[in-house]
Amino acid sequence: MDNQPSFADPLAWSKLKAPSLAEMEVIAEEAYRRLPDRFRRLCEGLVIQVDDFPTEDVLETMKAETEFDLLGLFQGVGLPFRSDAEPAPMPNMVWLYRRAILDYWAEHDEELGAVITHVLVHEIGHHFGLSDDDMYGIEDSVE
Repeated sequence: MDNQPSFADPLAWSKLKAPSLAEMEVIAEEAYRRLPDRFRRLCEGLVIQVDDFPTEDVLETMKAETEFDLLGLFQGVGLPFRSDAEPAPMPNMVWLYRRAILDYWAEHDEELGAVITHVLVHEIGHHFGLSDDDMYGIEDSVE
């Protein structure tokens, strides 16, 4: 039997809460761990960070109208653009924005883990220069 409260008992829902930043980071780390090995090997040193919202600088750079417009972001130097002649770059980072992800999740008929996995794969995929079709193929291979 599933551990979800029954809709018939509204009080059963009263103690549920949205995942914290730390809890969402655990979900994201598990989603990352489930990605294919060949994909993760190419992400060596990647840092996954969860924040409630992007910074004002990021919102301005991305021309976002509100802090809910971005579910995630890749920052760093993509593999195709790295050069051995340049000094070691800062670590590549994927940002997941908890409040925007929760807002999206509340408005769509998807499991939270699936939304987080999609955003994570999408942001890493842009780093690799993958098309949306490539990203959906990788996402479908997640257990």
